[in-house]
Amino acid sequence: MGILFNLISTIQQTLFPALEKELAAPLGEKGELFVTVVELARPEEFCEGFEWQGSGCPRSWRLPILLAFIAKAVWNFPTTRALLDRLAHDPMLRRLCGWERWANIPSESTFSRAFAEFAASELAQRIHAALIKRELGQKLVGHISRDATDIAGREKAAAKPKQEKPAKPKRKMGRPPKGAAPAAVEPTRLELQGGRTLEENLADLPRECDWGSKRDSQGRQFSWRGRKLHVDTADGDIPVAAILTSASLHDSQAAIPLAQLTAGRVVNLYDVMDSAYDAAPIKGYSRRLGHVPVIEPQGRGGQRAAEMEPAKRVRYGERTAAERVNSDLKENHGGNNVRVRGPVKGMCHLMWGLLVVTVKGLVRLLE
Repeated sequence: MGILFNLISTIQQTLFPALEKELAAPLGEKGELFVTVVELARPEEFCEGFEWQGSGCPRSWRLPILLAFIAKAVWNFPTTRALLDRLAHDPMLRRLCGWERWANIPSESTFSRAFAEFAASELAQRIHAALIKRELGQKLVGHISRDATDIAGREKAAAKPKQEKPAKPKRKMGRPPKGAAPAAVEPTRLELQGGRTLEENLADLPRECDWGSKRDSQGRQFSWRGRKLHVDTADGDIPVAAILTSASLHDSQAAIPLAQLTAGRVVNLYDVMDSAYDAAPIKGYSRRLGHVPVIEPQGRGGQRAAEMEPAKRVRYGERTAAERVNSDLKENHGGNNVRVRGPVKGMCHLMWGLLVVTVKGLVRLLE
């Protein structure tokens, strides 16, 4: 953490005063957070492929637009129109993004085209992954808390295709002959995931908009239309990986792909999950990675759930980190304002918010 500590100290003690002097205005809490995100995430290193290459009609410079979308997540603007209005009337924010005059700000349609380019190339995911590998990749993480949260959307729910039940082969009544082979049973998705690559598992997960249902922290059942965001959170409330799926997908179905994604970025000791993940394939895959699964037991067949071991019960308390990250994303950084359509654009919008939450967690570690 020494390099990160020195960088954040330089930002706070040198860069903030210099910017305030240059802008002739205080940055404020949100302004300081925006500058810290930009300095730590280094988005300028990922923009070269989006800039004008010298052929055709010159287009608007993409880096200021990228910074503006980060600002949208920091200030929690509900729409791009609200972001543009703020840029037009806030000289400090406009100059932080890279425009000296309001007349230089591109149109809303240009912002929309740029956002589509960023989403198609998974730019936000790549910036976030690079930040995690750079700051946590060489360190040992204690706990990874795995959880999913509802993401409301404004799309029409996809119609579920009618599945025709395959005709069951006729068999003779009574007990099968002695020594006969048992009937073949199709392996479940969870059983298959352990032997697949990350790309194969991600391709198998549904991502279209549909209806989901789950219980909240008070045990009340609620439903929503949209998608579900599955997040792995490290100690310190730092999201290290995320997957967006259909709302109807059970939390457990994304556990192994999410574990694969996280394992490529950090090394951790414990996988902490609630009772929705209490399944043998998930526990087995966690152990294959060299982790200790800490999963709340689930009651089955009308029987009461088994008690957790005292030591695991203490570690299970670390799972609140996932709940804090989900809450911060949704309440403060755009998680409740998904106005774009499609899983690609929806994930891009959410990842800007997760990038901000990640930087907040990294800074908090050094306070």
